Amino acid sequence: MPANMTAAEFVKKLKTYQSDEELKKIQRYFKPSDDDQFMGVRMGQLFALAKEFIAMPPSEIEKLLESPIHEVRAGACSIMDKQARSKKTSESHRKELYDLYLRRHDRINNWDLVDLACIYVIGGYLFDKPRKVLYKLARSKNTWERRTAILSTAYFIRKGELDDTYKIAEMLLSDKEDLVQKATGWMLRFAGDKDRPRLLGFLNQHAATMPRIALRNAIEKFDQTQRSHYLSMKNAG
Repeated sequence: MPANMTAAEFVKKLKTYQSDEELKKIQRYFKPSDDDQFMGVRMGQLFALAKEFIAMPPSEIEKLLESPIHEVRAGACSIMDKQARSKKTSESHRKELYDLYLRRHDRINNWDLVDLACIYVIGGYLFDKPRKVLYKLARSKNTWERRTAILSTAYFIRKGELDDTYKIAEMLLSDKEDLVQKATGWMLRFAGDKDRPRLLGFLNQHAATMPRIALRNAIEKFDQTQRSHYLSMKNAG
């Protein structure tokens, strides 16, 4: 391992980007807690730093995930994502990243952290493999694991495979969490970009009973007439 590819060195450099002004902006969107503190670093700066540390080994990435500082964990997720995207990454290393994500999902505990890593770390790894784990995650009591389940299917959608998206979306139709509903609607909309008739068929069956947030996200690209039609189904339901 290169001497500078350590969690400690990453955190040291990250601190140089700290800004009180940025911290105030972040705190408008995230509520700090004992286990989720904020430093005040712009995401663009964080992503650039993650690119510098793309060679960081999983053992050091896990140290970043253990941090109570949100931006440090975001850095870990960004590094994982960049490694998973790289064509130079071996299959065995992809497996390490996949295992690390799932094993430490307790530290990938906010919507942005899930969104940063799951599509390539989980979805990309599972593309040519059995996907039962996604259905297990979709049944989890943990909000972020359920968000991982549906968002990971974005990778499959990009490859033209829509079945898992619709199956998992159907499992999550009664989900009570807004951030799971939003993710479900987002993936339905994305799937609709590939096959609009299939999305329409899904909505014809479920629009009246699915959560309004999921529905609004799913129909975002529809024209006004179509949006009104499906929203009226929801109102009638």
